[in-house]
Amino acid sequence: MVIQKIELENYRNYEKLELDIDSDTNIFHGENAQGKTNILESIYVACTTKSHKRSKDKEIIQFGKDEAHIRLYLQKKGINYKIDMHLRKNKRKAVAINGIPIKKASELLGIANIVFFSPEDLNIIKNGPSERRRFVDMELCQLDRVYLSDLTSYNKCLEERNKLLKDISINRSGDNSILDTLDIWDIQLISFGKKVIEARKKFINALNPIIDGIHGSLSGNKEKIELRYEPDVECDDFEAKLKSSRNTDLRYCTTSVGPHRDDINFILNTTDLRKFGSQGQQRTASLALKLSEIELVRTAVNDEPVLLLDDVLSELDSSRQHYLLNSIGGIQTLITCTGLDEFVKMRFKIDKVFNVVNGSVMEE
Repeated sequence: MVIQKIELENYRNYEKLELDIDSDTNIFHGENAQGKTNILESIYVACTTKSHKRSKDKEIIQFGKDEAHIRLYLQKKGINYKIDMHLRKNKRKAVAINGIPIKKASELLGIANIVFFSPEDLNIIKNGPSERRRFVDMELCQLDRVYLSDLTSYNKCLEERNKLLKDISINRSGDNSILDTLDIWDIQLISFGKKVIEARKKFINALNPIIDGIHGSLSGNKEKIELRYEPDVECDDFEAKLKSSRNTDLRYCTTSVGPHRDDINFILNTTDLRKFGSQGQQRTASLALKLSEIELVRTAVNDEPVLLLDDVLSELDSSRQHYLLNSIGGIQTLITCTGLDEFVKMRFKIDKVFNVVNGSVMEE
């Protein structure tokens, strides 16, 4: 897969931008807060409908404007695609693929496969469980539309069940008949939840040999790493645990059991990396995790993803910089950085260089 061109209108600090992207390595350099990350973010939004920063649409639209546009031109396996995304402050975003409007995000996901790597990802191990769930979910949603549908349905059931729990709490002294409707949501929650659990389990099993191989190369084969999926509840006892937690759920007006509370544990040579690993060990594991995404995409869709590196090199030591850059040959890559010195020192091949200054992008 190759991104050929991107056009932005009223997107963050870009009133109007048109860029032709090289099929190999593209570097966007400039001082901080000039708009480099915004370019990578817009590509990620166009391919996944979401910002990697979890920004809302109204936060992405340029200040003082009511709407923004992203147009992304790409080629995948010989087929040309144009993704046209219309962001609006007070309405849902509208998306068209090759001029044909789509109704669901699932129709977009899978067309473009993106691996986004930012400094925040280096903290994925020591951050909270939600960050690790998000990593798994975003990757699975790009690769498996069935998982996207199941996860979406599960989250909707979870939201409705939590609303019902609050309604029951408010109406305790009145009509309690709505309590009976909890059973209906429980059945659906369990059904979709089991599918989410099984898919995550399968994903982690597929990921383990890949990350262990990459991590071994990074660590000189001195350390072995294993990812352990820690479901909040197993499929076999989901129904029983949800039923036994009902009184607690009613008391706190929230669902306390389910895959929305899952976690992933990183084990380094039998030790919990999150609790006992050094910062260097955690960063090595995080780098291996992101590089594993590339291999997962290759295996799943028989194609190369596009790699977006947002100011990551400045956070890595020279050995990890070399390993990362040596691992991305043959992959279209867009890199943001403040300077080009490191690339010159490593004699890294650069195909296109853009200088970004206050929302203005000039090719050098």
